[in-house]
Amino acid sequence: MIWETAAADLATRVTHRSSPWREAVARVPRHVFVPTWWEAEDDRWELREPVNEEQWYPAAYSDRSLITRVGNLHADQAKPDDHPAGRPTSSATLPSLVVAMFQHARIDDGDEVLDVGTGSGYGTALAAYRLGDDAVTSIDVDPYLVEAARDRLATVGQRPKVVAADATGPLPVQERQFDRIVATVSVRAVPVGWLAALCTGGRLVTTIADTSLILTAEKRADGSARGRVEWDRAGFMHVRHGSDYPSDASGLLAAAHEIDGEDIDTSPYPVVDVANAWDLDSMLGITAPGIEHAFHVEGDRRTAVMAHADGSWARAASDGDGRTVVHQGGPRRLWDILDELRSYWLQHGELPARGARVLITPEGETRLARGKWRAVL
Repeated sequence: MIWETAAADLATRVTHRSSPWREAVARVPRHVFVPTWWEAEDDRWELREPVNEEQWYPAAYSDRSLITRVGNLHADQAKPDDHPAGRPTSSATLPSLVVAMFQHARIDDGDEVLDVGTGSGYGTALAAYRLGDDAVTSIDVDPYLVEAARDRLATVGQRPKVVAADATGPLPVQERQFDRIVATVSVRAVPVGWLAALCTGGRLVTTIADTSLILTAEKRADGSARGRVEWDRAGFMHVRHGSDYPSDASGLLAAAHEIDGEDIDTSPYPVVDVANAWDLDSMLGITAPGIEHAFHVEGDRRTAVMAHADGSWARAASDGDGRTVVHQGGPRRLWDILDELRSYWLQHGELPARGARVLITPEGETRLARGKWRAVL
């Protein structure tokens, strides 16, 4: 199997014929950036180390994300019998989504671009192929990823600037301003440093953490930025500040499958798989960020479980008779918050976050508004 053939086929699948990104996808060898990866199998992570092109190329040139780091363990540094615990902390994003984020940024030839979230380096390579090395700067909080990306970019003849930095703090590239900032990590609010690094009239694209909401905005002369939440959808890992994410609610989520609630009541709504109800999940992520979810179906019984690191949890279950029984505990009633959003949805016909106007203040507030609805991140 020849990689050029696989890459050309990938380009055909993820770009249209006149796309300015088609040639980049067809000419950048994605397999170089993903020599190893993790796959979930039987409830644990298994290392994939391809030994030939037949094992390597079908995955590398598929339009899917490949997990390259789980918890603190990079796939590159793992042994075959390693099975790390924790959440994915880095990946090679599926190519169609990388291209979609670049399209939302409206990148033109000649633009200087800041790529936030180097990861495998593949997205950086696409940008550098189209715009040239000098026009692209990429940052990642993980020093190993930065070094690995530099080496792999050099392997394919590219040398953009790649820097280790916490994207939420002062950027180590303040000597220049960028025409475009594209983030393939999610943030709760747009960091102040991004506006400082963006030229007046420049455009940024990111996703809001705990949601599938894509935010685009253009910088004004007063230092603010205005834009919108796009109708399109995307999901990225949260921006990290260190080697791993803080402790999560996974232990409580597991326990909440069995324990009795401090409050036991019924809900007027069916049990829903929140994590796969993208608009509902996004509104919940705006209203009460940081909730983790589980969902199970056994015969007619549907069970949804929610947990938060503050100790709040909820479990809703139904047996096919239309009656939803809800157990809740902790400082907040998570299922009540969810039901309030569902009531809003029924009353208004839609949820307001997608399509909302966006104002990013120079002081670091990200404000969303649509009709009478308001939210501050």
